[in-house]
Amino acid sequence: QVQLVESGGGLVQAGGSLRLSCAASGLTFSTYHIMGWFRQAPGKERAFVAGIRWSGSRTLYADSVKGRFTISRDNAKNTVFLQMNSLRPEDTAVYFCAADLSFATSIATTGSVYEYWGQGTQVTVSS
Repeated sequence: QVQLVESGGGLVQAGGSLRLSCAASGLTFSTYHIMGWFRQAPGKERAFVAGIRWSGSRTLYADSVKGRFTISRDNAKNTVFLQMNSLRPEDTAVYFCAADLSFATSIATTGSVYEYWGQGTQVTVSS
């Protein structure tokens, strides 16, 4: 059974940093698998934040986080990270990691493509 568990959320002041982790269990990652981070703010739809092919050969970012967030993975630990710098109040949301195990040729920005989801971790940025 595939399980994704996020951690690392919290309360931070604007301009600060947080590092989210997503630990995956119950599967062996292939280089073609894709991991993504999404977020959902109160009253808003879930939105794509960043994605990475497990090989590390390709990443994709939403325009709103380019240059501030970095997605990476640790093969040995089956873990994906989201380093978030220069945080803004508008980054406040519940952050979810997700897995696309369909051997897709590109990183999807649509949540429905991802088969497995974590429970989410709250990130709150105060002004």
